[in-house]
Amino acid sequence: MGTFLWLATQAGAELAEVAEEHGFGLNFDILETNLINLAIIIFVLVYFGRNFLGGILTERRSRIEEAIRSAEERQRKAAAALEEQNQKLAQAQAEAERIKQQAQESAKKVREEILAQAAQDVERMRQSAAQEQSSNQEKVLAELRQRAAALAVEQVEAHLKTNLSDSTQHQLVDRSIALLGGR
Repeated sequence: MGTFLWLATQAGAELAEVAEEHGFGLNFDILETNLINLAIIIFVLVYFGRNFLGGILTERRSRIEEAIRSAEERQRKAAAALEEQNQKLAQAQAEAERIKQQAQESAKKVREEILAQAAQDVERMRQSAAQEQSSNQEKVLAELRQRAAALAVEQVEAHLKTNLSDSTQHQLVDRSIALLGGR
C-alpha cells in the first residue's frame, strides 16, 4: 500500500505540473486531498462491511438455494402429475377403443338381426302371395266350373225343349221318380 501512495504522489505531482501549464488537473497531494481520510473510510468499510456484506450474500445464497430446491420439487411434482395424466389419457384411449369395438359389434348384431327379420318378412310375403295366388286360382276355377255347368244346363235345356217329345218327357219323369223312390 505504501508503494501505491508513493506512485500516486509522484503521478499527482506530474499531473499538477501539467495542469498548471494547461489550467486543469488533479491534485494528488496527500494532505491536501484527504487521501488518508479516504483510505481510513475504505478500510473501515471493508473491515466492518465484510461481515455485513458477507451476511447479505450468505442470506441471498440460501434464498437462491431454497428457490432452486423449491423449483426442483415443483418440477418433480409436475413430472409426476404429467405421468399420471399420461396414464389417465392412455386409459381413456383404451376405454374409447373398447367402447368403439362394442359399438361396432352391437351394430353388426343389429344389422344381422335386421337382415334376418327382413328375410323372414320376405319369406312370409312370398308364402302369403303364394296362398293368395292359390286361393285366387281356386276361386277362378270354381267360378269357371259354375259357368261351365250353367252353360251346359242351358244348352241341355235348350236341346231338350227342341228335341224332347211328350213320350220322352214321360219316360224321363218316370225314371226320375223311380230313382227317387228306390233310394
